This record gives sequence, structure tokens and C-alpha cells, in this order.
Amino acid sequence: MDTPITNKESGLGSPLGEQGADVTVIGGGLAGLSLSIQLSKAGYNVILFEKEKCPFHKVCGEYISLESWGFIKRLGLDLEELNLPVIKKLIVSSPNGKCIEQELPLGGFGISRYTLDYELSKIAKHTGVKIYEETKVNDIVFKDDRFNILMSAFTIQSKVAAGTFGKRSNLDVKWSRDFIRKKNNKLNNYIGIKYHVETNFPVDTIALHNFKDGYCGISKIEDDKYCLCYLTTAQNLKANNNSITEMERNILHKNPFLKQIFSSVEFLPSFPVTISQISFDKKLQVENNVLMIGDAAGMITPLCGNGMSMALHGSKIAFTCIDDFLQKKISRKQMEEQYAKEWKQQFAGRLRMGRTIQRLFGKEMLTNLFISFVKPFPSIIRTLIRSTHGKPF
Repeated sequence: MDTPITNKESGLGSPLGEQGADVTVIGGGLAGLSLSIQLSKAGYNVILFEKEKCPFHKVCGEYISLESWGFIKRLGLDLEELNLPVIKKLIVSSPNGKCIEQELPLGGFGISRYTLDYELSKIAKHTGVKIYEETKVNDIVFKDDRFNILMSAFTIQSKVAAGTFGKRSNLDVKWSRDFIRKKNNKLNNYIGIKYHVETNFPVDTIALHNFKDGYCGISKIEDDKYCLCYLTTAQNLKANNNSITEMERNILHKNPFLKQIFSSVEFLPSFPVTISQISFDKKLQVENNVLMIGDAAGMITPLCGNGMSMALHGSKIAFTCIDDFLQKKISRKQMEEQYAKEWKQQFAGRLRMGRTIQRLFGKEMLTNLFISFVKPFPSIIRTLIRSTHGKPF
């Protein structure tokens, strides 16, 4: 693995001295890395800040719709060489154990975030992106048509700033974004928990097993590993003495499929990975003149299985807008308006459907009834899948 440059190791007051950057990207996930690669390939001076040491495991279903395959290859990653599982079938079960099976209209593939982020970070560094790990951005201030990016030890300037810092960050709280201020409701205050496991589950299948106030997915990733990841309410955990093991035994295991899975798989070391305070409430795509991309712009419910593709596609939309601005083809205001408009055209409908599905599958009785109702009508499931996915981009 390449040795990353960190702020501590650089010994510099500012990573770029007085030069500044064309674009500063805050967050080293899929949206941030893919945007940085596109910009750097176009000849721009790009700096990316990531508060963690990369790569690291993240709570994620680790299933990517095949709509992203061509785009990832154009970024420079040879996906065929990684020998990844192609997923063509979907199984959905209700809390009482009834299930439906469905061929996926487009399909997807499995890859861990650890591997994908690492491979994209190598490409980013090779194209000239300056990546600074273990460097937390405390604030972004727009003044005199420039951004001041504030860290504890230094400040830099850039012409454009992109927020790719995921589901919830210190900047969301500092800026008091609207979704931060909302009281707990049916679309926020969720927790996510992920394991990597070894099992004999079919390679070409992803399963989504519902339980009271949550659902759990399992699908193959690279090597002989599977991702086992679930989302549920913080209340479920609180009601079980804040014990993940107790919650799984008392709630998840009531679904017979999940009971069998949790009792038969081999859990790999370093897991589970957890995250809290997940919100599916609406977000703005531009905050304080910063372009928001990926989960920072809007998060689709994991049940829809399309968050990773949306982050990648969002970076492509943002790149086009930023490129036009830096070439002085459009004004800053036009860049911001164009990005927000195109983002909504591409994703707003998917997010609305995702929120509707989230409300439906959050109710145990409704989920049981829904699975029983749609079992004879597979076209309904296909319609729901298509409504939360896009076309290759």
C-alpha cells in the first residue's frame, strides 16, 4: 500500500503554501474520490481532505448497480481484473418468514468499500490529486469569491469547494443544516451495523430480510467474503440495553431467515462496524456555496440498494458544472443552480420513492401484508426497483 501523506508528516504550515487549489474536496469516499479523479484528469489542481486514515471499513451494503460499471472503468479501475461477483437475483422476506424472489432488471456487483476506496485513492494519487489523510476540516468560509478551508493547524484557499463528507459530519452540525435541526421522526435516528462474514450463500443473489423496524441485507463481495449489513431504529437498540447482540437475538432472529444466517455464518475479525444518527430527511444540494455530493446531498434508503451509484453519478454531474465554471463558461451562481437542478432531475424521484418504501418496510404488519400481496405480481417489484435506479451513465 502506498504510504499516505498526512498533515503531521508534511510539516507544512499549509499543504499548498500560497498557491491554493482550484478545487478542494472534503471527504475521501466514493463521491470525493471520483470527483477528484475527473477534475485532476481535466488538468485542475485538486486537494482532498479526509479526517480518517485510509482505507477503512464503512457501514455500507457494498452492492453497486451495474449502471455505474462503465463510469468506474472510465475513472481507471479495471473491474474485470478484480473478479467481482455479478448479482442478478433478489430475495425479499417479511418478518414472519414469507419471501419473494425476483430477477433484477439491470443487476449489480459486490465490492467492499475498503477495496473500492483504496483502489480509487491510488488512481487519484496517480492522476495528481493531493490527498491529506487524518486532517479534519473545521469550517469552510466563502468570502470575496474564494473559499477558506479551515483546519486546526492551517487554512487554505480554493476557487471551488465540494462537500463529500457522507451521511453526517461536524460541518453539518456547525452549519446547523436543516436535517440536523429536525426532531426525531420516521426518517431519521437510524443506526447501521455491518459485518463481513464467510458463508455458502448464492454468489449471484442479494437478500433483504425484514424485521421489526428494520431490514438486513446479505450479498457477496470480493474474495470469499460476504457483506451482512442492517439498518434499524435507535429505539430498537435502546430497548435491548444498548446491546447489539441482545438486539439481534431478540428482534432480528424473529425472522427465520435471519436466525439461520446469524447462527451459521463465520464472522470475520474487526467487525461489526457501526454508525448512528442516520437521516433520510431532505437535504440541500448547495450549502454556503459548497456543492454537496453523495450522501451529503441526499441519502436514499439502503433497502433500494443504489446509494453508491448515486454518489458516483452525482460526482459526474458536479464535475461538468465545476468544469464549466472554471473555464469561465458560466458564473458561480449558474454553476450552483445548474448542479442543484440536474441533481434533482436525476435523483429527486428516486429519493421520494425510497422514503415511501422506508415508511412501508418500517412497519412489521405492513411488511408482512405487502410481501403476501405482491408475491403473485412480480411486475410490482420490478417497477419499484426501476423507480429507484437509473440508466448507465
